[in-house]
Amino acid sequence: MPNDARVIPLRPVKTVPGPAREPGPAAKEPLWRDVVGDVLRRERLAQERTLKDVADAARISMPYLSELERGRKEASSEVLAAAAHALGLGLTDLLSLAQGRLAGLHPRVRPARASYQGDVRLAA
Repeated sequence: MPNDARVIPLRPVKTVPGPAREPGPAAKEPLWRDVVGDVLRRERLAQERTLKDVADAARISMPYLSELERGRKEASSEVLAAAAHALGLGLTDLLSLAQGRLAGLHPRVRPARASYQGDVRLAA
């Protein structure tokens, strides 16, 4: 009796990239919270201030500010505004710096257009 069992792969089957694909791995886009956290940390360090000093001024806990800076927490706009104000920035300043950093990390690249090859037959 033949085995008619159906095999369902647990992981997607890897395909070999064809000539139409671009070489190299696709760049992973950073998370917004990572970028905002990095901006907060850079600004704090540029002002030579401690986590405790900025957290106290923002009226948030020091561990929470640390997690924001490391991109571990998604902060509300109120918390981001408080952290920004504690650093002498407005919320728009913080978001503008984050946007600039994000744009610098990933310059805009137009996606390659697929060209129609038509029915191409190779001579044997």
